[in-house]
Amino acid sequence: MEQRAGMRRAVVFDLDGTLIDSLPDIVFSFREACVAAGLPRPGEGEVRALIGRPLDEMAEVFTQDVRVVGEVSAAYRRIYPLHFTERTRPFPGAVETLRALRALGVSTAVATTKRSDMARRLVEALGMAGEIDHVQGTDGFAHKPAPDVIHVALEALGAVGEWMVGDTVTDLQAGRAAGLRTYGVSWGTHDAATLATAEPDVLADDLGQLLTLVE
Repeated sequence: MEQRAGMRRAVVFDLDGTLIDSLPDIVFSFREACVAAGLPRPGEGEVRALIGRPLDEMAEVFTQDVRVVGEVSAAYRRIYPLHFTERTRPFPGAVETLRALRALGVSTAVATTKRSDMARRLVEALGMAGEIDHVQGTDGFAHKPAPDVIHVALEALGAVGEWMVGDTVTDLQAGRAAGLRTYGVSWGTHDAATLATAEPDVLADDLGQLLTLVE
């Protein structure tokens, strides 16, 4: 993307599965939410494969009853905040990469399917708030792969996005739709073969290449 005069550059990151290893707490909370709504407890693998999708869409995989879908989502929003930092930690190198980007004069943003309030609570609880210029959740607008959350994040920063970094196909599709180059990371929800179907500009096992690409 061509940089507009006077505007900072920015790199946008997904949160869960990209910057932080939060899947165990998410999977646990979603499985418990299903039980709370009267559904059988789904398998860990079944839930893990759905991470990154909106809650209602995840629940619809296990029930077509609209009422129960709503109950699962409501139960998750009660349960997850009670457990969201039990096992969740930043991935190795994530904090260092954020610091290095900011040292280069590049703004950093999170664009996540989580609601903004929950995403900010999580980032703060992990001690990462000082390393990220803006945390943007999906609040009342289209979820990824729509680019809305990325556009809102960049508007809040007043910056021009260069890269979208994510661990799912929908992250990469959203980044491309927003006009950003895409950097797929292989340690999260989708493996390298799955990410490759989205044809990212870079597909990597670490964040090291990112720093060389923005210098």
